[in-house]
Amino acid sequence: MDVVDNILAKEELSKDDIIELLNITSSCDLQRIFDKADQTRKEYMGDIVHMRGIIEFSNHCARWCTYCGLNAKNNELKRYRMPVEEILETAKKAHAMGYKTVVLQSGEDNYYTIEIIEDLIRKIKSEIDIVITISLGERPEEEYKRMKEAGGDRYLLKHETSDKELYKRLHPDMKYENRINCLKILKKLGFEVGSGIMIGLPGQSFESIANDILLFKELEIDMIGMGPYIPHPGTDLYKDYKEKGYFTSDVSCDLEEMVYKVLAITRIVTKRTHLPATTALATTNPARGRELALTRGANVVMPNVTDRKYRNLYEIYPAKVCTDEKPEDCRVCINKRICSIGRTPL
Repeated sequence: MDVVDNILAKEELSKDDIIELLNITSSCDLQRIFDKADQTRKEYMGDIVHMRGIIEFSNHCARWCTYCGLNAKNNELKRYRMPVEEILETAKKAHAMGYKTVVLQSGEDNYYTIEIIEDLIRKIKSEIDIVITISLGERPEEEYKRMKEAGGDRYLLKHETSDKELYKRLHPDMKYENRINCLKILKKLGFEVGSGIMIGLPGQSFESIANDILLFKELEIDMIGMGPYIPHPGTDLYKDYKEKGYFTSDVSCDLEEMVYKVLAITRIVTKRTHLPATTALATTNPARGRELALTRGANVVMPNVTDRKYRNLYEIYPAKVCTDEKPEDCRVCINKRICSIGRTPL
């Protein structure tokens, strides 16, 4: 039995095992990893692909994150906020299109007070039968509690990296310990919790990615979003590394392949976690990105149901896929893509 087979035969993978798999470049060995991930996905999660409609209701953000186009220092971005009634109507449209879950997502925008968010959640729950995922960033524990009591079901809060030094470069006005504590609080309150990382960040290592995967397992994260880091010219990270003449990490030599590899290993390690085929990955490979992810461990797709007049303005990274499509057309297209690989959209 060779090294790859020996690792894949284990019930539990160590940090060294994960690093060994992350270093694999042979196409034959990679396919064995992908096959194992797809087998694990089928065994633990079945063939259903869960569809979750994202409503990007505000691109205002108070944070200075050095990788994100929504950062407060980006004065080139036209900002918008959707009124509560428009968010509610968008959720109703998503429900009418067959979505079982909506994701209420924005930058860290304090305009939307806890009272506004509570009211929005209650209105959605009173009018349609739908699961609500919330993604508003870091909030006080009391506010998380009130969101849960109002009817919130899930909360998505990516930590982006478990490397504390790298985290500090990405989030100069935030603390890693607080981010992780928020995830623990959300679990304690009974939310299904989502987190995630970017792959290909300047300064990222195989060791830090291995630590990320093990942290997901330790925290019992329910959904993990992993996509390629796509540089945005309106960010400090892009400007800083462009000036220095390099824009690489230990893991970015073939970034798309690396994302599939991390996705597959995460499936093998966590087994029952929901793993999206991310929009960022579809942006990197519009033709086949989502389909390849779904055959390498993923079981969730998160189409955008926001009105087209806002989509181009929610620019976390440039050239995001599907910004000119109507939500209805996007739903039909993704259904066809999922069915084309023998899976069932829900």
